[in-house]
Amino acid sequence: MTAIIGTGVALGDGDEEKGASASSPAASEKPSATPPANEPTTAEVITAQNSPDFATLLKADPCGEANVNFATKHEGQTVAFDGSIRHMAAHADDRTRYDFLLGPGDKGPQTTDGPNFKYEDVNTGNLHLTGKDIPAAIAVGDKFRFIAEVIEFNTVQCLFRLAPVSTETR
Repeated sequence: MTAIIGTGVALGDGDEEKGASASSPAASEKPSATPPANEPTTAEVITAQNSPDFATLLKADPCGEANVNFATKHEGQTVAFDGSIRHMAAHADDRTRYDFLLGPGDKGPQTTDGPNFKYEDVNTGNLHLTGKDIPAAIAVGDKFRFIAEVIEFNTVQCLFRLAPVSTETR
């Protein structure tokens, strides 16, 4: 069974600027050079392009020592990677909250290389979806640019726990 999650509620308040016309003040103002307070600057985000350790991690054994070392060194920092949803599980007591298993790359449930990333107990609004074509539903296999905070690495489950910062469609 493939889980599909609608995002209608997540696309409520806060989407007003999408409809801004050319004559509205919001459309004519120059964008701010400073990122919003809740988003890290590009220089603060760890990517495969600016961190050889992260590039190696994205292809490493999911249970290897590199996972523990990276999580310990970068706890609380922000990472960004192109990935896909490997698995989704709804919470039995609250069907609006899910655990998402994410993998690097585009293979969805067939992902075998790299770490196992997990968003735990989140709803679609917590994903902070961005991009040109925000989907009406989220499903296993969907591809995104994930930006997330490193929380911890669970050595028993070989699992990185992350907190979503933003999720861009690609």
